[in-house]
Amino acid sequence: MEKNLEQYFDRLWPLCRSITGEGLRDSLRILQEIIPLTLHEVPTGTPVFDWEIPKEWSIRDAWIKAPDGEVYADFKRNNLHVVNYSVPVHKKMSYEELIRHLHHLHELPEAIPYITSYYSESWGFCLSHKDFLQLPKNGEYEVLIDSELQSGSLTFGELVLPGETDREILFSTYVCHPSMANNELAGPLAAAFLYKKIAELPRRRYTYRFVFAPETIGVIAYLARTGLHLKEKLDAGYVLTCCGDPGDFTYKRSKRGDSLADRAAEHVLRHSGKAHRILDFEIGGSDERQYCSAGFNLPVGSLMRTPYKEYKEYHTSLDNKSFISFSALQETIDMYFHFVRALELNERHTIAMPWCEPQLGKRGLYPKQGGKIRRHDDILNLLHFISYADGSLDLLAIADKRPASIGEFEWIVGACREKGLL
Repeated sequence: MEKNLEQYFDRLWPLCRSITGEGLRDSLRILQEIIPLTLHEVPTGTPVFDWEIPKEWSIRDAWIKAPDGEVYADFKRNNLHVVNYSVPVHKKMSYEELIRHLHHLHELPEAIPYITSYYSESWGFCLSHKDFLQLPKNGEYEVLIDSELQSGSLTFGELVLPGETDREILFSTYVCHPSMANNELAGPLAAAFLYKKIAELPRRRYTYRFVFAPETIGVIAYLARTGLHLKEKLDAGYVLTCCGDPGDFTYKRSKRGDSLADRAAEHVLRHSGKAHRILDFEIGGSDERQYCSAGFNLPVGSLMRTPYKEYKEYHTSLDNKSFISFSALQETIDMYFHFVRALELNERHTIAMPWCEPQLGKRGLYPKQGGKIRRHDDILNLLHFISYADGSLDLLAIADKRPASIGEFEWIVGACREKGLL
């Protein structure tokens, strides 16, 4: 699967994505080869809560030509060279006027920063500090941004994978950043390949909802359509971002702090043997801000590797293919799938014979001399389950009281059900 991840990464990498436009649509169409997304368009000017869908942005070319003829900040070499959503410009100017429209990072001299101007009409270029220092200070510059802002629409993708019940699990990711690896492509690729694993489950209690939308405005538009449904039906959700670097796992809780999403994630991580840390909810971050906003307060957390803003390459050209690891990305997909398995197992059970312990030996559930003997811990887990299966606790809570992984109770639930004990 790692090979497939890399192949799709290489196809998605060069596209100039934004919160609207053909780069966004082309990215979603490529992802449709993996996951059967339905694409939706929200027209320019549509009110979505306190926001409004902006004009659609398209860009064909951009560059700075120095007085000596040298070309800097060439969009066709790297799409980060242009401030995303720049208005069109073609003019000549002095060095002093030009530098008012330039962005560079003194502390990372090789990096091109990622800058946006979604909601105010302006223009600019981004270049490495190293290139900035090479700009001639005398003479006339020519600058071109061949872009367009016009009425159009914002695109998002959605897929609902039905289960046996209408209770839902959400996986949401964003598709709006241009060429960045961890802070963009890791999330959509993880979500798409996670879908493939969930779709192969022989039985699904839950209905699974996948959302691929531009960050912030796209999810706000999505919640304007679907938020009340999620408020009624959603049991747990996760935002997939920054999940491709080789750092330790980081789980950011939902605003509730003890939602089913949080309990399942923390339980799985605790029993995974993997280094990890748990963060409380705070407003800096990604689309969990919208899902956990005051009116919705949905049970949505986020499993990452190294979080946004905690690695120096964040929002720069250094967040590239060499920064991520496809084996780490696959490991993140697998960890999310363990969350799914825990959520699927997590039901409430009531023992059919609650008056003292049922006779397990005559049901073949207790070891006999000369017969098949389970591990001592298996028997203790079985007795523990029977003791707590009074309908008041879900399986995660019962497992946590032991403490043991919820996966260790899967055979127990199956055996008790088979023997008529539930």
